[in-house]
Amino acid sequence: MSTQAVSVQRASWRDYYELTKPRVVMLMILTSVIGMLLAVPGMVPLDILLLGNLGIALCAGAAAAVNHLVDRHIDIKMARTTNRPVARGRVEPQKALVFALVLGCAGMAILLAFVNALTAWLTLFSLLGYAVVYTMFLKRATPQNIVIGGLAGAAPPLLGWVAVTGDLHGHGLLLALIIFAWTPPHFWALAVHRRDDYAKAEIPMLPITHGVQYTKLHILLYTFILFAVSLLPFATAMLGWLYLLGAVVLGLGFVYWAIEMLRNKNPNAGMETFKYSIVYLMALFCIMLLDHYLVALPQPGVFP
Repeated sequence: MSTQAVSVQRASWRDYYELTKPRVVMLMILTSVIGMLLAVPGMVPLDILLLGNLGIALCAGAAAAVNHLVDRHIDIKMARTTNRPVARGRVEPQKALVFALVLGCAGMAILLAFVNALTAWLTLFSLLGYAVVYTMFLKRATPQNIVIGGLAGAAPPLLGWVAVTGDLHGHGLLLALIIFAWTPPHFWALAVHRRDDYAKAEIPMLPITHGVQYTKLHILLYTFILFAVSLLPFATAMLGWLYLLGAVVLGLGFVYWAIEMLRNKNPNAGMETFKYSIVYLMALFCIMLLDHYLVALPQPGVFP
């Protein structure tokens, strides 16, 4: 079925709002805000907190709109995405492109004018990485698409850190590394649950190219990697005991669901794992924030 075969309805503001993938962007902004707060011992300047996240959110929304535009022919074939505005013809491709350009330019202008150039350029690279490298090429080229493309999605907490400090720091990169390690088991769990959709759309996701059981094994292996990576903020003295406790409990929960998928006893384990992975990431970053403000750690070079 093509977009031409679908009855065209008039676009509403909700259709344009949907183009930005608001729930995904909200999760990204949560990690960006926490990245900002972790970068300083006190409070982030209000202008950076508001304008920095606004600029990042606009650029993320632009990348999402490009994803809707490029994927419109395959979105219509998949139950999860068949009602998307561009796929259904409610938003014309040209208008979606203009909308994406306006959002992206506005976001970049805000970051350049009110935040700092490094944040702006890193955000642009992240936007292009998702909208161009992943959406246009990797998604259709390799079953490792989500692993490589995950670099772009891992950027928000680093962007938040750089927006406050103006430079790259190992701790900011560590926050991005956690999301990078989280992305494969998160997305592959959904891909297992939606395997038939991806097969119909001819997208070479790992369950299609290598089988469901192979994918489930790799979800478990990547979950172990994520568990190890999530302990690094404690190991590097970035965060303290409260974070360590939270990371271990949440990590064991993720391992449980990955094993549950591998056991093949629960037909809904893929979607349950996917849902848990979202809760995991939100909770992990919130615990980072609690630890940062509630658990006092000695600063480097400062002795009690």
